[in-house]
Amino acid sequence: MSAVLSLQSLTKNFDTTVAVRDVSLEVNAGQVVGFLGPNGAGKTTTLRLALGLLRPTAGTATVLGHPAGSDAARAATAYVPGDVTMWPQLTGEETINFLLTLHGTKNDTYRDELIERFELNPRKRLRAYSKGNRQKVALVAAFATQAPLLLLDEPTSGLDPLMDLVFRQCVEEAAQRGQAVFLSSHILSEVDQLCSDVAMIRGGRLVSVAKISELRDRIGTEFDVFGSSLSFADVEGVTIVSSLSGGLRVKVAGDLTAFFASLSRQGVTGLTSRESSLEEIFLAHYGETPA
Repeated sequence: MSAVLSLQSLTKNFDTTVAVRDVSLEVNAGQVVGFLGPNGAGKTTTLRLALGLLRPTAGTATVLGHPAGSDAARAATAYVPGDVTMWPQLTGEETINFLLTLHGTKNDTYRDELIERFELNPRKRLRAYSKGNRQKVALVAAFATQAPLLLLDEPTSGLDPLMDLVFRQCVEEAAQRGQAVFLSSHILSEVDQLCSDVAMIRGGRLVSVAKISELRDRIGTEFDVFGSSLSFADVEGVTIVSSLSGGLRVKVAGDLTAFFASLSRQGVTGLTSRESSLEEIFLAHYGETPA
């Protein structure tokens, strides 16, 4: 599958500081990829390299095969930052229309639909908007372009829960249209719901690029097993988490076949399961334990 966004061995140095080191990943049409990492990990720098706002020290960033920052790449990209700063004297409608004109896009029907869905008053000037409403302006303009690539850097900052739901619906619709979405977010539930794949970065290096389902398999599934004289000492992939009243809590990584075979040989009276959350996966990759 041809990548919409392709980052190959991307590196960016600021004097003696290495902000991004040897980052390689691809985002394909119809794919929503989450981009996770602690503050200062290199997420925003990576996105600015993908936009062509920064020039890489080494490596390449392309959009539909065009170098990042080129006219063709910019025409194929829509971007929403986490802190929107715009022209205070313009109204919301004037700002949206100006951004769409700069992008070379005109779809008044879809623009108006988005304004209504995000409950934005387009006639107010930006100086009178709250942070959340400024964020809505940027989101409406970005989604209205229907650009092949959406780069979203903490895009729901300042939105209330109802508008966050509208945002999630718009991302899902964009993916269904075949747009590629690269989403940087600290809201793990948002990434868990929207993304099939995640890229995790720390200290400027990617520590993982994988499907969320694959990461869950690596971390494992927790089971509460109830019964008498339970033992999993010789069962591959099974770790005892804690004792329960009348049973054990265990975590099973990888293939569950051996675990279930062992259950059939024991006096099991009850069994419940729980998948690892994205928060647990994230913390496991950073060597920490959820509280």
